[in-house]
Amino acid sequence: MSSLQVFPVPADGAEDVVVGTHGADEGSVFTGTEDGSIFRISHDGGHVERIAHTGGRPLGLELDPDGRLLVCDAHQGVLRVDTASGAVERVTDSVAGRKMVFCNNAAIASDGTVWLSDSSTKFGIEDWKADFVQDTRTGRLLRMGTDGAIEVVLDGLAFANGVALSRAEDFVAVAETGARTVVRRWITGEKAGTRDFLVEGLPGYPDNIARGSDGLIWVSIASPLDPFVERLQRGPLWLRRSVTRIPEALQPKPKRTVRVQAYDDAGSLVHDVDVDTPDYHMVTGVREHEGRVWLGSLHEPAVAVVTL
Repeated sequence: MSSLQVFPVPADGAEDVVVGTHGADEGSVFTGTEDGSIFRISHDGGHVERIAHTGGRPLGLELDPDGRLLVCDAHQGVLRVDTASGAVERVTDSVAGRKMVFCNNAAIASDGTVWLSDSSTKFGIEDWKADFVQDTRTGRLLRMGTDGAIEVVLDGLAFANGVALSRAEDFVAVAETGARTVVRRWITGEKAGTRDFLVEGLPGYPDNIARGSDGLIWVSIASPLDPFVERLQRGPLWLRRSVTRIPEALQPKPKRTVRVQAYDDAGSLVHDVDVDTPDYHMVTGVREHEGRVWLGSLHEPAVAVVTL
């Protein structure tokens, strides 16, 4: 595996990444940053351009069959962005008449169905640590049909995060950051409508996940397991709430790491990419494309890439 390459963008928090596969966008990498910008980056990092602004905080990115970006925006809900004109269209920001609090990540099926996560019904992105430490388990997996109708498929998730479909689209997977698992919800077959786990006991806290061009489900590990946080989550609610009220500088912080893993649809580990570097940390987005693994970070003003 080659060393990590870091490609700066002119804003902090390049949280997720997706690789273009249509026309002039083919091979380009897209990311969204905390100032609301959507950037297009050339495959060699030599050219970066702002193509749109959502007016919110873009997180998960996917590509529609027609090449438009589907954006999960923590403030604005589900958006679609035309990569040529920069036009932003709001698709929805509510479920059953109630506004989503923390729209996070999505996967698009071949029939146009969108599976997406709403991380919490109590805390927004600015207070993500509070939801994580208090372990509210109010995360949800949602399904949006091609008619725009949206429904809750799973609830009670421990900070619902990344979403990915199996190669055969017979199940949808959603990462539970707080529980260090990837939940599998079966769509078709004998197990349709039931849930189990693609993987449990991850070595850290998963963030975005995505199916790569290799057919594997790639999982970003934003931070390694923290024994203090694990104990805290099992503590009384008053203690968990107290921790999130102390000054930011004294609160638990994600440990530095650059790590992603890849699993097949049976839940077997295929790749474990763990890079020791001072140049990048807190990988929250991952996208494998033709042997290159692109990385995003909630905090870094850059995307990164390693070659398998």
